[in-house]
Amino acid sequence: MRALLILVDGMRPDALTDIPAAQEIISRGKSTMTAQTVMPSVTLPCHMSLFHSVDPDRHGTATNTYAPQVRPIRGLCEVLKQAKKTNAFFYSWHELRDLARPGSLSYESFMKGGTFGYFKAGQYLAADAVSFLNENPTDFAFLYFGHPDAAGHGSGWMGEEYMESVKTSWDNIAKVVDALPEDYTVIITADHGGHNRTHGTDLPEDMTIPMIILGAAADRVQSLEGANIKDIAPTVTAILGVEPDPDWEGKSLIL
Repeated sequence: MRALLILVDGMRPDALTDIPAAQEIISRGKSTMTAQTVMPSVTLPCHMSLFHSVDPDRHGTATNTYAPQVRPIRGLCEVLKQAKKTNAFFYSWHELRDLARPGSLSYESFMKGGTFGYFKAGQYLAADAVSFLNENPTDFAFLYFGHPDAAGHGSGWMGEEYMESVKTSWDNIAKVVDALPEDYTVIITADHGGHNRTHGTDLPEDMTIPMIILGAAADRVQSLEGANIKDIAPTVTAILGVEPDPDWEGKSLIL
């Protein structure tokens, strides 16, 4: 069994209501529209909490600049690497390179969204993920879409440009999900939401994220009530039959 984590930067749950691709995929799995992220609800701290299953005050990154950990906690990729599992990253924001320590990735695909545009980068990375994962069975893969966060900052969350960016992200997600081998479990989520042209506060619009699980292990999902972004790393290790790091604070969402 394998796992694919898809994260859409800045995706609010209430943006999915009128997006057909999102609703179709949601209907195929288990989901919650009330999962919570961490404070500060900022991209890199939230990603660090996802991959290390602790709050920012423990991993030490409180802004979009990575801060080396004073008391290092192993991240998801390091735990999986030690268990002889393979990891692959597909991403468009360079700061995410620090989510995995050197040597823990088997494959890395990067297209700089700030240079080529996050719309184009999303299309490229989705196609690359489909090609690579079908030709190279990989235990854990991470696929990142940055367009909605860029659109939110540019024109405002829930505005026309933002909604179009969420729709195109889900068009890419649908292509990836439908092309994956059957042994993959897919987790789809966000790092944070947003309001006006910003995020980072404890407002519900910033803190509430969707979480969808479908595929091979979806029937093992326990209640998603109270789900938190810190639960994703231990859920991935449970899917892959690997022990979570003892320092992690989150809980597995599957049996």
